[in-house]
Amino acid sequence: MAECTHLDTVADVQPSSTGCEDCLRIGGRWVHLRMCMRCGHVGCCDNSPNRHATAHWREHPDHPLVRSYEPGEDWWWCYLDQLLFEVRGAPPAPSHP
Repeated sequence: MAECTHLDTVADVQPSSTGCEDCLRIGGRWVHLRMCMRCGHVGCCDNSPNRHATAHWREHPDHPLVRSYEPGEDWWWCYLDQLLFEVRGAPPAPSHP
């Protein structure tokens, strides 16, 4: 089973916003939210029109990990490893209100 090799990039982060901070700034809309585990940036998923979470990673390639920012979802995604996974023993995922 493949494992993410970038967990050393995770920081103790707080969500930057209660919604996609970039969509809120431009008046956009989103489908689901993701939180960068390096800086806390909250961006929208790739099913959203603007794909701000992926755009954030492309702008900051040293921020490879996002975590779902949806209620009840505990999964992580590593852009570099192209891997969906959960971290055993991690605290419950934060989520938007």
